[in-house]
Amino acid sequence: MFRPKLPDPAPLPTSLTTRIAAHQEHAPAPSAGRPVAPFVGLGVGAVAAVVVVGVVLTALLAAVAVSAVSVAIAAVVLRSLASSTHRR
Repeated sequence: MFRPKLPDPAPLPTSLTTRIAAHQEHAPAPSAGRPVAPFVGLGVGAVAAVVVVGVVLTALLAAVAVSAVSVAIAAVVLRSLASSTHRR
């Protein structure tokens, strides 16, 4: 009911190769039972979500690293100022 209707294949020209191919019979491939098309859209959305989450987490990690470096520099400067006042 929800499966797409495919058009009939065009007739092939008759030649030696098509006659040979017509005599070879292959077993039909087993069908999966469910169409794959809905999952392709789901996969694209999932990949996009993973990429966005990765970018956000990377930005947060960079922000934390920059903050840590600036706090460390401020601590070194304050320690230097405090130790120089005790020497005087």
